[in-house]
Amino acid sequence: MPLIALGLNHLTAPVSLREQVAFDMDAAGEALLALTREPGVEEAMILSTCNRTELYVSVAAGAEDIPRAWLNRHHHLTPGKLDEFLYRHDEHEAVRHMFRVATGLDSMVLGEPQILGQVKDAYQQAREAQALKAPLDRLMQHTFAVAKRVRTDTRIGAHTVSVAFTAVRLAEQVFADIKQACVLLIGAGDTIELAARHLAEKQVRRLIVANRTLESAQELAGRYGGYAISLAELPQHLAEADIVISSTAARQPIVTRAMVEQAMATRRRKPMFMVDIAVPRDIEEAVGELPDIYLYGIDDLHQVIDDNRRSRAAAAHDAEAIIDLQVDRYMAWRRALTLKNPAMDMRQHAEGYRDEVLGKARAMLARGKSPEEALAFLANTLTNKLLHHPSARLREAALSGDLDLLHAAGRLYGLDEEQAKRDA
Repeated sequence: MPLIALGLNHLTAPVSLREQVAFDMDAAGEALLALTREPGVEEAMILSTCNRTELYVSVAAGAEDIPRAWLNRHHHLTPGKLDEFLYRHDEHEAVRHMFRVATGLDSMVLGEPQILGQVKDAYQQAREAQALKAPLDRLMQHTFAVAKRVRTDTRIGAHTVSVAFTAVRLAEQVFADIKQACVLLIGAGDTIELAARHLAEKQVRRLIVANRTLESAQELAGRYGGYAISLAELPQHLAEADIVISSTAARQPIVTRAMVEQAMATRRRKPMFMVDIAVPRDIEEAVGELPDIYLYGIDDLHQVIDDNRRSRAAAAHDAEAIIDLQVDRYMAWRRALTLKNPAMDMRQHAEGYRDEVLGKARAMLARGKSPEEALAFLANTLTNKLLHHPSARLREAALSGDLDLLHAAGRLYGLDEEQAKRDA
């Protein structure tokens, strides 16, 4: 049952394509059910973030191309449209990729911690959709353990720089004094909360939080001394914002060109700095064509992020070494699934002997034999049956000089340990 990781990310595809294949997490369960109903797909998990869309699937032999075809069909894309942008990893390379993603080694911001939470969410969604079986479920448990160890044993997370922090840092470079800025945050998820925390630390003049659910906006704004509005109120408040940072799960743009044109007329052409870190994009692409608007998308943050990437190179090297070891361990467990386990056969064989001899001992008691006589028969007969075949094979090994089998028997039964204790 081959394991495949198939997807595209910020390194292989532009944001315009990434937003076409992004999955709405509210509908992820239905997508997983559809994927697992494909012929040959045994189990599946979908990871969809602003920087990547990936399918992790176990398939039957010969069905390796099914997930690629399904991805095109699910998003109503022309067959083959994604081919030049997709990457595919098989078996141990798929495991390595999963570990690298969860530890932040494959992120735009090297070592960023938010991706692990997104991986856990994807895992939970797959479990709720009953799309996981033992191999992929075990991989995810192993993944979380690897991510924890990398965080503990390396400095990959030192001085954490998230995409949200990068957006705030870029705003600082544009505004001479960010403390005088009014900032509008659109959304109320983890990324926006991180941005709110960083902006509160910078002591910005005013913070406005807009969200589809007003209660969520009020809760977030209340924690950081901001003011909450609903998305419907955006046109009335957009002109107040010097800085706009947006990250929602909306499928269509929230901020349109017409909305921004009206706001800029009210601002008397006072510049506005906008960062759209959502996929699909929250801010209409045409907004960037307007004068005095400085619009940055998720892909525009690369330069700021690359500085951080160089500072973490040594820690990343240590993390890769941990991942290499853990890939081998997981693959050893996966290979064991395909091997016939003699321990199970041995137990069934022994239980068969036990039931047979126990039945005869009970029959002896029923015929009036004494308990001592029945117990002696049970012990002697069961011992002889259990040891007959191993003893015969060991005698043959001794006569033929098969030292490998003799030493293996010593390890199997713990005889070498007993001998070591006696010698000591």
